Amino acid sequence: MKRLMSLIAVTAALAFGGNALAQEKKADAPAAAPAAATAPADAKPADAAPAAPAPAPAAAAPAAAPAAAPAPTPNKGDVAWLLTSTALVLLMSVPALALFYGGMVRSKNMLSVLMQVFVVFSLIVVLWAVYGYSLAFTEGNAYIGGFDRLFLKGTFDAATGSFAMGATFSKATPIPELLFVAFQATFAGITCALILGAFAERVKFSAVLLFMVIWFTFAYAPIAHMVWFWMGPDAYTDAKLVDELTKKAGLIWQWGALDFAGGTVVHINAGVAGLVGAYLVGKRVGFGREKMTPHNLPMTMIGASLLWFGWFGFNAGSALEANNFAVLAFMNTFLATACAVISWTVFEWMFKGKPSMLGAASGAVAGLVAITPAAGNVGIPGAFAIGLIAGPVCLWGVSGLKKMLKVDDSLDVFGVHALGGILGALLTGVFNSPDLGGPGFTADWVTATAIAAKDYSIAAQVMVQAKAVGLTVVWTAVVAFIAFKIADLVIGLRVPEEEEREGLDITAHGESAYN
Repeated sequence: MKRLMSLIAVTAALAFGGNALAQEKKADAPAAAPAAATAPADAKPADAAPAAPAPAPAAAAPAAAPAAAPAPTPNKGDVAWLLTSTALVLLMSVPALALFYGGMVRSKNMLSVLMQVFVVFSLIVVLWAVYGYSLAFTEGNAYIGGFDRLFLKGTFDAATGSFAMGATFSKATPIPELLFVAFQATFAGITCALILGAFAERVKFSAVLLFMVIWFTFAYAPIAHMVWFWMGPDAYTDAKLVDELTKKAGLIWQWGALDFAGGTVVHINAGVAGLVGAYLVGKRVGFGREKMTPHNLPMTMIGASLLWFGWFGFNAGSALEANNFAVLAFMNTFLATACAVISWTVFEWMFKGKPSMLGAASGAVAGLVAITPAAGNVGIPGAFAIGLIAGPVCLWGVSGLKKMLKVDDSLDVFGVHALGGILGALLTGVFNSPDLGGPGFTADWVTATAIAAKDYSIAAQVMVQAKAVGLTVVWTAVVAFIAFKIADLVIGLRVPEEEEREGLDITAHGESAYN
């Protein structure tokens, strides 16, 4: 254990040093307020405040000069909604994901799954506050941020009692930066926890922790930066500044890819890493020969229901404001999930003879995953289509595709999250079109003007979405492979066969879920 803790410390130190060269600012320069970037450039003029950013007060204004306009302050409704959304996304991990996964494993491994989700989520929240947020959401280069917010430095000034502000997607509509930090911490935590399902029931707990530190540092933080970091709407005050400001954004943001709440950052990222882990850890003892049915489907159903409930904070909260786009994301999340439950159930009934509770629960998660990048980026027709398509596509992912890949992805992380995320990301490019009922995206941030329907190209946007998907797949696969190999060399990925047969609850944690 001492060796593990030392390695974690060394990994964190390497992360700091490896990105120091990316800094072009002086160490004592103040950090730019991060644009709260959990949604794409999709705010329409109806939701964008028309006022320009508040001017800075003059240093030595004449006595007769009018007083400078006060700086904009957070809207209490926005703050309340984002606080609520943060708590809802926390619920998605603990206990929702833990229960969903725990019910699907065998009873002898129930506590090991609960423990892994609970501890990994907590570990990532700590790392997020130490350096993860800074790497993801401060200015650096196109691939990674900087160190201006290490240990959340600068977000709160105890001497003056003042809080740093972060941008939303409307001009002159800030939120406290610490609130955005907390909201995004829950995203980072659940992304890492999702990976655990791919190699459940046979992996060492210590190896999991070391892998997560490495993967979070070199995969999650860079991809979050590439997809979601930009300079915020208030920075766009003049058309002459647009090119310069865009160059400061993350690479995938610069491309114009749309990801409202994490199709690439969360689901494709986690699903591909899970697939790599399933291959490298290897199949469970007895896989394909012994029954490995879920031990508690009611627990899985409860977990899926709580995930659906919490996902409203995940998707609608990503609007960062209590506005029309939060409502659109809320309704799309509601509708697409219900559509996916129905379509998965019908197709399972047709091809397997009986509709199952596990199938319905999996269909719900598939719909939630697929609508995530599209939540505030498509209209109601898009929600219908994405949900109905996600059910059968992900059903194939956990059956036909899984057999083709010859992998023991224990809880179907790749088949549901990666495949569903890819589907949702690509279909976002289709149904974002105003001609198909979508809201389009903001074409001009200076005036907050949305793209006209005649100028929207579905083919062009789908190509941009595909580029974002491709980069995410390759990046996370490479980092995951290296991280698993390091954990294997240093600790060993897999428990001994006799411990696996006895169950990880007793052998790894000295407890039993049931007496």
